[in-house]
Amino acid sequence: MEVTCLLLLALIPFHCRGQGVYAPAQAQIVHAGQACVVKEDNISERVYTIREGDTLVLQCLVTGHPRPQVRWTKTAGSASDKFQETSVFNETLRIERIARTQGGRYYCKAENGVGVPAIKSIRVDVQYLDEPMLTVHQTVSDVRGNFYQEKTVFLRCTVNSNPPARFIWKRGSDTLSHSQDNGVDIYEPLYTQGETKVLKLKNLRPQDYASYTCQVSVRNVCGIPDKAITFRLTNTTAPPALKVSVNETLVVNPGENVTVQCLLAGGDPLPQLQWSHGPGPLPLGAVAQSGTLSIPSVQAQDSGYYNCTATNNVGNPAKKTVNLLVRSMKNATFQITPDVIKESENIQLGQDLKLSCHVDAVPQEKVTYQWFKNGKPARMSKRLLVTRNDPELPAVTSSLELIDLHFSDYGTYLCVASFPGAPVPDLSVEVNISSETVPPTISVPKGRAVVTVREGSPAELQCEVRGKPRPPVLWSRVDKEAALLPSGLPLEETPDGKLRLEHVSRDMSGTYRCQTARYNGFNVRPREAQVQLNVQFPPEVEPSSQDVRQALGRPVLLRCSLLRGSPQRIASAVWRFKGQLLPPPPAVPVAAEAPDHSELRLDAVTRDSSGSYECSISNDVGSATCLFQVSAKAYSPEFYFDTPNPTRSHKLSKNYSYVLQWTQREPDAVDPLLNYRLSVRQLNQHNAVVKAIPVRRVEKGQLLEYILTDLRVPYSYEVRLTPYTTFGAGDMASRIIHYTEPINSPNLSDNTCHFEDEKICGYTQDLTDNFDWTRQNALTQNPKRSPNTGPPTDISGSPEGYYMFIETSRPRELGDRARLVSPLYNASAKFYCVSFFYHMYGKHIGSLNLLVRSRNKGGLDTHAWSLSGNKGNVWQQVHVPIKPSGPFQIIFEGVRGSGYLGDIAIDDVTLKKGECPRKQMDPNKVVVIPGSGAPRQPHPQLWGPMVIFLLALQR
Repeated sequence: MEVTCLLLLALIPFHCRGQGVYAPAQAQIVHAGQACVVKEDNISERVYTIREGDTLVLQCLVTGHPRPQVRWTKTAGSASDKFQETSVFNETLRIERIARTQGGRYYCKAENGVGVPAIKSIRVDVQYLDEPMLTVHQTVSDVRGNFYQEKTVFLRCTVNSNPPARFIWKRGSDTLSHSQDNGVDIYEPLYTQGETKVLKLKNLRPQDYASYTCQVSVRNVCGIPDKAITFRLTNTTAPPALKVSVNETLVVNPGENVTVQCLLAGGDPLPQLQWSHGPGPLPLGAVAQSGTLSIPSVQAQDSGYYNCTATNNVGNPAKKTVNLLVRSMKNATFQITPDVIKESENIQLGQDLKLSCHVDAVPQEKVTYQWFKNGKPARMSKRLLVTRNDPELPAVTSSLELIDLHFSDYGTYLCVASFPGAPVPDLSVEVNISSETVPPTISVPKGRAVVTVREGSPAELQCEVRGKPRPPVLWSRVDKEAALLPSGLPLEETPDGKLRLEHVSRDMSGTYRCQTARYNGFNVRPREAQVQLNVQFPPEVEPSSQDVRQALGRPVLLRCSLLRGSPQRIASAVWRFKGQLLPPPPAVPVAAEAPDHSELRLDAVTRDSSGSYECSISNDVGSATCLFQVSAKAYSPEFYFDTPNPTRSHKLSKNYSYVLQWTQREPDAVDPLLNYRLSVRQLNQHNAVVKAIPVRRVEKGQLLEYILTDLRVPYSYEVRLTPYTTFGAGDMASRIIHYTEPINSPNLSDNTCHFEDEKICGYTQDLTDNFDWTRQNALTQNPKRSPNTGPPTDISGSPEGYYMFIETSRPRELGDRARLVSPLYNASAKFYCVSFFYHMYGKHIGSLNLLVRSRNKGGLDTHAWSLSGNKGNVWQQVHVPIKPSGPFQIIFEGVRGSGYLGDIAIDDVTLKKGECPRKQMDPNKVVVIPGSGAPRQPHPQLWGPMVIFLLALQR
């Protein structure tokens, strides 16, 4: 039969405290993740050390009223893609699988609108150790005085790590050092990337031909294991050498299949070959295998440098580069240059004239040009010259110069560019020279100097070019702050003089320049004109949404203002109430400037006039709406989160009470508060207990209080609080309250710690031990945990009940210690009794020790109690008398045994004044531990009431 407990709200008098409790934000950063250590460095800076790949969890604990909001930011290092600035209410920053680049300083900023924000920071130091790299270099020097060559070998070991790595060099299995072998030298070179140690083998000896190992270590920080790399040095060790099967520059035709072989000419160990392409990756379809690179049906875009690299960690990598050029031609252009000496911009008889022709080609220098006049090859003469590589023109440009232009020189000139003997189509460009060939002019068509369009629509800017021939038109922006066109380019070519824009936005507004190009036309000063683009967009108003509160019978003025728009004017303003059209408000007196707002006045707020008001403002392009929610209902309460020790535990009944405190937001904005409606519901339950709490006049900042009683340990509850005025219900506020253990209770007789709260009654993990105690319950246990050790539940048998235990699986070792330290207690009695339950089940159980640390003895720890070995799958209680001589702490020390089946747990720790009880329970009573699967003989020191309680739970 299940036992159901009904929540009761005790009729405890309701309290009002007349003090203002609004307070600025305060913040503190704590860690709750897989930190290796949190320490203070030499400038009192908090440093959080974590292993790369672990989970970073930082909590920003805040105080202040109203409840501050927290925003996390970061400096010094690159932020994770998943980590951004946040504004979260749970105050927790979590980064899964943290990377080294995410180390740096993290800030939490807490603000609540009262005073200045609180800013705290912590530096995150990410620890890592990469795989080491080992390279070998050698030098040969000719010592002429002694007629021999000295061969010196350098083994360079490099690694990236944090903290700096320690290097150990070994020959075979023997560790090398300066003092043991005069033929070796170990040093750290200057100006190297990463951490490097060099092993120098001087004047190589026969015994130096051996296997060498570079072992790197960060001294097991964060549990990072050592890493090593080995190289075998022989008398044939040599750097790689390469040769390729083609010339350094390879010119091919499009569509051909290209094969390049990269051949090893030396190297020991056998080098590894790799092909790369610059810029960009290898072409799609290219295959690099065993040093052979194959590119099928090569295309023009496949041109570039192809690199074959051979590496074997001896000497420098060998590299051969092939410049692959795929023949191609594109972009044939021409220029007409009038007589430069006479600074003419027109074609005139008797003056010189130059026609130029250019194509973009690969390879550029292999292009040949041929000129034709009226369909026949142009013949060279004293007045007709053909030149190449004019210094005033792009490289490899062909120019035809006409000296002292005659009427007979008029005609059609054709320039043909080709690759002789290659299957690449020729490109040609035609130029007509006559009395009608004139330089260009440019202008904006009538009525097109200003183009006005609506946002999101297409736009077309147009400039007209006259002249013969007509050159292309180049568009750019005049605005300095917006130098790029919508296409993202600084300059855009249009053959017909029209710049077409799709889906224009307001930031495209501005002045655009059109100008003639100096190619495919006259090579003269560009002609230019300008076009203004105006983009109209709907209005933007404020407030977009506003909550208006006022007492019944008081007037209200609603105002909707135009912030921006194009055009920047109000064409119409329409007011609605609950969707129904209202009569237009009184006209605003005519002023020099058009009004930029619309107002609606309510003479008195009533129940009938409360509701949603909308003001729709239009500027003929579109409209925007201000929304006002007018009512006389009260604002929501503001829960007070800084109540000291709000939880009060009742040990015998397993119940607790909670001090609920709050203030009322802007109580004077509406009618006086009459009462509050309080609803309390246990999480995961449907039924709630509801109660009305009457109040008198409530002032701003006044702290209100109500005590919730008969709450069940360790369950959490949802509390909803709604204020009521003569208007009716106001805004509801809700929060979740959790059971928290009382910390450092002044009355030690009530100081029983059930470990149900994350604060674990103020207990802390000792920073000088080997590992930590863990808080868990049956629901949070690891499903893959070791069987045949550890308790199934806490002492209460509830799956929600928590306890503390030590996990003795890897990487724990024999003798590792975990210490849990209590808060500091003031000694006000001669004798104290420490009572607690322990669970020591498993064939590898080590020891559980209770120590007392006295502050007046310089922090000396003394043993008060100790127990070792397997004690069965049962919770047992022990009472330990202590006699502290001053302020003291108690310490639970778990010691790991010989194996992983050695988990030790504790629960329900009580510290009482006076001597320990002497009465023992009946040893013949049977206690069924829930979850253990069988009745067990109880420990002689288990209390009778606990037996009855456990039996009741089992039923």
